[in-house]
Amino acid sequence: MTAVHYGFLLLEGFSNLVLANAIEPLRAANQLSGETLFRRSLLTLDGAPATSSSGIAVNADRRLSEAGPLDLLFVVAGYGFRERAEAAVLSALGRAAARSRRVGGLDTGSWLLAAAGLLDGRRATIHWQELEAFDEAFPAVEASGERYLLDGRAVTAGGATAVLDLMLRLVRERGGEALTFEVMSLFIYDAERASERPFRGARSRRLVELTPALVAAVALMRRNLETPLPLAGIARASGASPRSLARAFRREFGLSPGRYYQSLRLAAARRLVEETGLGAAEIAVRTGFASTATLSRAFSGHFGTTIRALRRARRP
Repeated sequence: MTAVHYGFLLLEGFSNLVLANAIEPLRAANQLSGETLFRRSLLTLDGAPATSSSGIAVNADRRLSEAGPLDLLFVVAGYGFRERAEAAVLSALGRAAARSRRVGGLDTGSWLLAAAGLLDGRRATIHWQELEAFDEAFPAVEASGERYLLDGRAVTAGGATAVLDLMLRLVRERGGEALTFEVMSLFIYDAERASERPFRGARSRRLVELTPALVAAVALMRRNLETPLPLAGIARASGASPRSLARAFRREFGLSPGRYYQSLRLAAARRLVEETGLGAAEIAVRTGFASTATLSRAFSGHFGTTIRALRRARRP
């Protein structure tokens, strides 16, 4: 699967939390899938570091004008966003947007997009404290209190936690339900609380909406990687029949229980390959594979690379 390339234009006063919630789910999706589903570039107008609202300087990969074509160009703004809406900045943003398939505004970044005319005729949202002013300032934009919105080529999110919701949505579009579930679990994503927040809109599917037997089965699988349990036993312990559990996995994740279980074990194997010096035989034992050969075949089939090649590539 070809990676999509997201650019993040950092403006002075941007929020560290917004940026982290934007790029960490992408990093996790790549790591957990074993594929480069997402590429990202940190951009500034002049290529110099940008300083966040908490005084942390973040280095840029390149200046905005050097970004090249992007699948999605995000504007990440925070305090002082009105002062950033100068003619030269808006012109540079317009030129970069013309090279991008979609444009996005995170936190108050939507204000810059609207000021550049890039949200005209679109539904868009912004940080809730600025929503009323945003609505008044840009009558050509349909301002909304949704947590995040995707309207054509315009993507907007209204704050740090809403950005996490948005990125999980984008991970789902690229990697599917099972991968999104793993990313959510990695960050201990509180989907129930997220659903209760004001200004909520279309959001990542809530874990509490998943079949309880499926959630129980996944928990059992994660606790038993070294000595895999029989699927019939997992179904019984989860309070479901093997057939109904298989239907739940296929409906929610598009995978059979066996394939999902194996993907968890392979993900654990990859972590051991990348983070330890254990040999393949020991990794096979720790992740429930009958032999080194069995692990190697499954590993290369799942990740498209061998254990040896992965270690060689990561060696300094």
